[in-house]
Amino acid sequence: MRKWWGIAMAAAVAASVTACSASEPAEQTAAETETQAESTETAAETEAETEAETEAAAADGEQQEILVAAAASLQYVMEDEIQPAFEAANPDVKLTFTFDSSGKLQTQIEEGADADVFFSAATKQMDALVEEELVDADSVVELLENKIALIVPKGSELGITGFENITKAESIALGDPESVPVGQYSKEAFESLGMWEEVEAKASFGTNVTEVLSWVAAGSADAGIVYLTDATTSDQFEQVEIVGFAPEGSVSKVIYPVGIVSASTKKGAAQKFVDYLGTEEALGFFADYGFSANE
Repeated sequence: MRKWWGIAMAAAVAASVTACSASEPAEQTAAETETQAESTETAAETEAETEAETEAAAADGEQQEILVAAAASLQYVMEDEIQPAFEAANPDVKLTFTFDSSGKLQTQIEEGADADVFFSAATKQMDALVEEELVDADSVVELLENKIALIVPKGSELGITGFENITKAESIALGDPESVPVGQYSKEAFESLGMWEEVEAKASFGTNVTEVLSWVAAGSADAGIVYLTDATTSDQFEQVEIVGFAPEGSVSKVIYPVGIVSASTKKGAAQKFVDYLGTEEALGFFADYGFSANE
């Protein structure tokens, strides 16, 4: 009798252990799912709270600072004209800028840079960020048009008169076609003319259009391709001269789009700035620096 009772008790204990073991994974999975749900909910609540705090600060009249990531060719007009005029009319918003090639700025935004507005020198970089849902598609405005120009050092005696005979130069400064829009336009033009391989063999590639201009101004390059606006309004324009433009039909229209970065927590202020850029006053400033409104 005692033997049978011992066997029965052992079986009962084994069954209990087995049942508990079987239930643990299910209970653990449920707990993990609940924890993940709570984490997602907390993140959403934090984001909502941040946006609400930002909106409340704006409503209280507190000054908000927005960071504008803009192409290097926009630096002079943005700092000298756009910023003071916008801030005077909108004292609740402070502008800060980072200027570089559009390709570099695109990469920085993709890597999580804390930017609110992206102002590109080409549609390629903007389109990529919209496709990646890193810039709000409905905020994008194709605002300005520019032209690409061939420059040489002031007083050059090489006889370079246009894109077609740029290879008279021993050294040619170009933006890097991999990341610099003016370099991409340059490559497109020379490929259209059937000259790219010959030009590339003599080329040094700059990281942005400002660097290209500096090389030509300093005489370390015999010729270079920059935007018209850089050749006429930078602090080095007196050291270079424009000798030509891309031949008709050899290059795509040079468009500057602007849009709001999706991760921005200050979209109200960012939209106010984007709207200002399309005003008659702002477009007048851009025109003074060689840009034209995109039609």
